[in-house]
Amino acid sequence: MAEHRWGYTTGACAAAAAKAALQVLCGIAEPPPVVCLTFPGGRRHTLPLAFVRATAGGAEAGVVKDAGDDPDVTHGALVTAHVCWTNGAEMVFRAGEGVGTVTKPGLSIAPGEPAINSGPRRMIRRALAEVSDRPVQVTIGIAGGRQLAAKTFNPRLGIENGLSVLGTTGRVRPFSCAALRSALVCTLDVAWACGVRAPVLVPGHIGEQAARCHLQTTPEQVLEVGNEWGFVLGRLVRYPFERLLLFGHPGKLAKLADGQWDTHSARSTSPVAAVRRIAQPLLAAPLPDSPTTEGVFGALAPHERRRAAEAVAAAVAAAVAEKIGARWPVAVVLVDMKGGLLGAVGQWQRWRPRQSPKAAEGA
Repeated sequence: MAEHRWGYTTGACAAAAAKAALQVLCGIAEPPPVVCLTFPGGRRHTLPLAFVRATAGGAEAGVVKDAGDDPDVTHGALVTAHVCWTNGAEMVFRAGEGVGTVTKPGLSIAPGEPAINSGPRRMIRRALAEVSDRPVQVTIGIAGGRQLAAKTFNPRLGIENGLSVLGTTGRVRPFSCAALRSALVCTLDVAWACGVRAPVLVPGHIGEQAARCHLQTTPEQVLEVGNEWGFVLGRLVRYPFERLLLFGHPGKLAKLADGQWDTHSARSTSPVAAVRRIAQPLLAAPLPDSPTTEGVFGALAPHERRRAAEAVAAAVAAAVAEKIGARWPVAVVLVDMKGGLLGAVGQWQRWRPRQSPKAAEGA
């Protein structure tokens, strides 16, 4: 099997575009078709330019991002840089169209600043220093970034109106979890900085929608984990939180009861086995034969459904409590695909439910 192809980060593309634009601003007669950069590891890489031209009072260039074989949301996006001289003593960064602005504390970039992370800023400074040491204003843009940002963690992080310019090494490793995990760490940092002390962890959209429907939460309090439960719980213990709530569908959460901390379907087994193992001893009749947890719970009578769901929730809570070293009380709420309550364990009422807590009577 052929190896997956590596790509370049948005930060590397921005640095290449900025360097090319500064070369034009400095009067290089023939703008180069490619730009050579020194990456953080010390190696030199060459990136092709989409365009480079002089503008009124400055110059601009663009690089089409090549993320290699990684399913990066910004693959193929045009990353642009406009540079102009500034009278100040230091380089100034600005957010162009498609690059967001930080609005919440907790990130490495202060609120009010363009969402150009520290790694790309260093790459841009180093690239421009190879051309001139005169201070410039650099405006970075990403075509379509405002729309693409809706598919990322940026709205949760308080980064408004566009994407972040990211990258610590300059390279994109195909199918790496690094970018996702970095975003999850940022989510935790923002939650803590915004005063969250009792986070609500959800697997995905169903859990998030249900949690916000049933609980009175702040925007930063509900944290989407995806499949990265082992990683997130490992990071969570670095913060002095007070209590923890898991809220979601048993199709994901039941896997935690079996110690499956990566819940991706390709790297974990079906949650139905865990549900059967935990719930069957409590029920008089055999559990219905269904390939999904939704089918199993949906076929039970209301009182059996609640009893089974509470048992599964208790097993999940016990596994999570052991995983985090019993640092805080853990509560678990299970919901069906429509967001209806199946069963719960622990003092989840402390998260200010919008309605009196009870298991759903219908599917």
